[in-house]
Amino acid sequence: MLLILLGIAVLVVLYGLLTFEVMHRTAAAIFVAGIVLVLNLFFHFMEYTDILNGIDIDTILLLMNMMIIVGILGKTGLFEYIALRLVLRFKDKPYQLLFILLVLTGVVSAFIDNVTTVLLIAPVIIDVFEEVGVTPIPALLGIVFASNIGGTATLIGDPPNILIGSMADIGFMQFIYNLTPIVILDLLVFTAILPYMFRGWYHEYSENLKKLDLDVLREKLRLIHEGLDEKLLKRTVVILALVITLFFLEDIFKYPPAVPAMIGAGLLMVFVRKKLVIEDIMNFIDWTTLVFFMAMFIIIQGVQGMGLLDWIAMRIMSLTTAKTGLILVITWVSAFLSAFIDNIPFVMSMIPVIKSITTTLAMNPLPLYWSLSLGGCLGGNGTMVGASANIVVVSLASKLGHDISFREFLKYGMTVMIITVAIATIYLIIRY
Repeated sequence: MLLILLGIAVLVVLYGLLTFEVMHRTAAAIFVAGIVLVLNLFFHFMEYTDILNGIDIDTILLLMNMMIIVGILGKTGLFEYIALRLVLRFKDKPYQLLFILLVLTGVVSAFIDNVTTVLLIAPVIIDVFEEVGVTPIPALLGIVFASNIGGTATLIGDPPNILIGSMADIGFMQFIYNLTPIVILDLLVFTAILPYMFRGWYHEYSENLKKLDLDVLREKLRLIHEGLDEKLLKRTVVILALVITLFFLEDIFKYPPAVPAMIGAGLLMVFVRKKLVIEDIMNFIDWTTLVFFMAMFIIIQGVQGMGLLDWIAMRIMSLTTAKTGLILVITWVSAFLSAFIDNIPFVMSMIPVIKSITTTLAMNPLPLYWSLSLGGCLGGNGTMVGASANIVVVSLASKLGHDISFREFLKYGMTVMIITVAIATIYLIIRY
């Protein structure tokens, strides 16, 4: 029990530092990771190498290589060109503009890794709203939330679903049939409430737009179009298309997501070797974010080694044995825990527990797996550290001068999480 209490204390310290912004989030994560390693010296709950094995190198390599691809794509001028086209096309329709961007994000995230999706769409978002002279933060939060919602729809959309599909032997079409309907509903509800969450921002957008000289924007668009490096752009777009195609084929050929990203980044570095020096390419990588991820992986691996996640899983099952009760408990506990800790180790801990309880009670396990999926994936919207895509967008925004605090993310993210999880819960109870 002592180790479980220490695990709780570790998480309390971590989220206290993040919430009150005592130091930069990467510094806070490194500090707490150090605490985990010191505790392991005294209590030896895991081998040192096992703690380091908690660092998901596939995620790190995926992030690093997609940052390179997006950075090179940005050098072509494509993001700014798309942004200006969108501003001019939807110049007096901010609601329609954001609706299209959010739905696009949600749909793409159902079939491509969330991190990849937001890395591709976030630069366009930032350029669009900087052109109008308003902060892009509400739109950036919007695409993160849409990405986490959309990723819940399919087996390949979010890592917890991949785990559930693999460990529980559930096929791709079963995810589509059981989860896609509620994900579509959640996404539509989310896009409907967003204007109410950011009323002042929409008003500021409309007011700023009135002051813009659209002829100046059109001339700027013409100059950007003329200045596009078409040769580099064509090569980059072809390679990006190849990478996305390879992402779609992951489930068939069973390779990790980092493989397509590494292939794409490698090919691009060959093609741009005469235009960009290696130092310029390395500057596209947000090393602070990668270090944050590595420290967080160490923390979660350590907490798991202390037995906290297994303890939580067993406590859940001791609360009720009724199907409706289990659906409620698994959905909401998964959601709130996934908002604060990595949902992957938690989902891994819960799958065998669900197998055990449904075998004992002679119950169909599928409703409980859908509860675990919806709670684990939608819960990622709750806080800044709830999902990898959240951290990536927050870091990208910060790099470009738009800081999103832990508390600001919590304010909007927790609202979205509670609403979408509540709708999902009603769906689960009615359908199953």
